[in-house]
Amino acid sequence: MRILVIGDIVGKPGVEAVAALLPELIASENIHFVVANAENASGGAGISLKAYRKLRNAGVDVVTMGDHIYNKADIYRLIADQEPVVKPANYPSESPGAEFFIAPARDGTLVGVFSLLGRLFMRPVDCPFKAADRVLGVLKEEVCCIVVDLHAEATGDKAVIGRYLDGKVSAVIGTHTHVPTADECILPGGTAFLTDVGMTGPYESILGRRIDRVLQANLTFVPTPFDVAEGDPRLAAALIDVDEQTGKARFIRRVMRSLKSLA
Repeated sequence: MRILVIGDIVGKPGVEAVAALLPELIASENIHFVVANAENASGGAGISLKAYRKLRNAGVDVVTMGDHIYNKADIYRLIADQEPVVKPANYPSESPGAEFFIAPARDGTLVGVFSLLGRLFMRPVDCPFKAADRVLGVLKEEVCCIVVDLHAEATGDKAVIGRYLDGKVSAVIGTHTHVPTADECILPGGTAFLTDVGMTGPYESILGRRIDRVLQANLTFVPTPFDVAEGDPRLAAALIDVDEQTGKARFIRRVMRSLKSLA
């Protein structure tokens, strides 16, 4: 079974990149299941119903969120409708949303998806290790193929959580920094790992934001809106082959597609 994990969709350029590039990618790479982090999909923070529907129509099966999950009010509608959207599992139990989601792949295999937030240089959250154990205690009764979106700032934070989950899940794919790393591997226990899959959005930018606005704020210290940039939209993802019988990963490869290729 082939799983695609798409990194940090940023603003309208990121959503448009997914809408334009994902259907062909699913067909050409024979992809069975798609996970996408969309916490920045609308205006750079949060997700709207319009953006969500566009991503789902393009072929995204489950949407993961991060620290900006509640920035747009539309998220509460998605939660109420029990759409395939997951909050970070180590958010407090009182926070709204599903800790995990199980959905069928295109070949019929059930896949479990959950998200964890790191703790270094992030807002204080509950323990990701205990949260993972709690979620896996449920998921392991239902599925053997499990994908984790590890939404964290520090590479060390991601590395230690990835090693903790090795052999327990099919893939641990890092998001949040918007910068793709080149350390994709299969860990000894059979878990595919990548520190950060990178941003799906405008690469003529500073982490998806307009270069002039970010420079101005840093040079003058005058508060400036960090508007989403527009130039050079790309789709960044990780492609993972998983043995659907064991849940072990066999292969991982980084994917980068540009809208320029369609011009």
